[in-house]
Amino acid sequence: MIKKIPAEYIKPGMYIHDLNVDWMNHPFVRNRFVIQTDEEIAKITATGVREIYIDTTRGLDLADAPTMEEVNAELDADLLRIAEAPPMIVKVSFAEELGRANKIHQQATNAVKTVMRDVRMGQAIQMDDVANVVGDITESVLRNSGALVGLLAIKNKDEYTFLHSVSVCTLMVTFAQSLGMDRNLIRLAGIGGLLHDTGKMKVPNEILNKPGRLTEAEFAIMRTHPEEGWNILRQIDDMEAIPLEITLHHHERMDGTGYPHKLPGNEISQMAQMAAVVDVYDAITSDRCYHVGMPATEGLRKLWEWSKFHFNPELVQAFMRTIGIYPVGSLVRLESGRLGIVIEQNEGSLLQPKLKVIFSTKSSTYITPIIVDLARPMGKGGADKIMGHEDPAKWQINIARFLLP
Repeated sequence: MIKKIPAEYIKPGMYIHDLNVDWMNHPFVRNRFVIQTDEEIAKITATGVREIYIDTTRGLDLADAPTMEEVNAELDADLLRIAEAPPMIVKVSFAEELGRANKIHQQATNAVKTVMRDVRMGQAIQMDDVANVVGDITESVLRNSGALVGLLAIKNKDEYTFLHSVSVCTLMVTFAQSLGMDRNLIRLAGIGGLLHDTGKMKVPNEILNKPGRLTEAEFAIMRTHPEEGWNILRQIDDMEAIPLEITLHHHERMDGTGYPHKLPGNEISQMAQMAAVVDVYDAITSDRCYHVGMPATEGLRKLWEWSKFHFNPELVQAFMRTIGIYPVGSLVRLESGRLGIVIEQNEGSLLQPKLKVIFSTKSSTYITPIIVDLARPMGKGGADKIMGHEDPAKWQINIARFLLP
């Protein structure tokens, strides 16, 4: 049986099933192992782990600890409560914006590659190009945020570093806009998102692109990238404070266990707190050469679980409302047994998005794609209900095939 326990109750003989923390924020080669010594326990708690999952069939138990099923049921109930707030209003349809969004996404990826190449070569970052990309992303988000957000789910794991920066930029712009920030703050949020990992270009390639877990020494080098990025950006004439703050502090955590400065939550700016949420969400939902990304809805559930200690809970809730409990690009299972891809949020409810229905689980076959608006009644394109999210890999479904224009 899998149970969740506070870190202070860990003792030798317990079998760690899940360290329950963003995999990029702990230095352990394995995520599942038997605790042998008190030194291992000290190492776990030193990394900021506050709650873990244990497997009681493979190690010691803790009486009265909740099971994983009980924890997930409570988290899912929270997500449904959060989803009661209405989503963002869109100005144009998903279909209208998708073609433009795809071109902007490609241009943004190329721009990030140029920025990273220039940093590697010791050349100046062309901030006019950065500003133009952020401007295009902002305009697309204002027309229909779902189009670009949906494209973020389509990633080539070999280009993760570049695509991650585009994703964080897009999500920061979307997040800032949903919070009612003015155009200048939205612009600065986007610039910070696009450039937040610039310091990774100072990390040796053999560490940055290592096809496996980092050693403790390698992990220490990787953790230098926020300060390296800050040092690069602060040398740019007229670089503003917000992108610098995002770059330096996007790995800080509310309980003071982050890096590089272990700041407590009251010393972390709102923009850096937002960037921390966005950065982790994109990381845990993305495939890497040694890490399979989790479905978007599961990633949101993890963010909410971790917000108890690591993130600002109010901002995590706001982020969920921004992109939806079932974000654009998510694969969901319907009460009818069909599978559909979320293509747009409805103004009335985050639990009733518009879908492109493509697959029947009853016959295990593709069906002719149809658009289903779950907010509509029977006979008008609706009358079905989401029962949960699905992993596209389980059904061997290529989301890009049905999402890209």
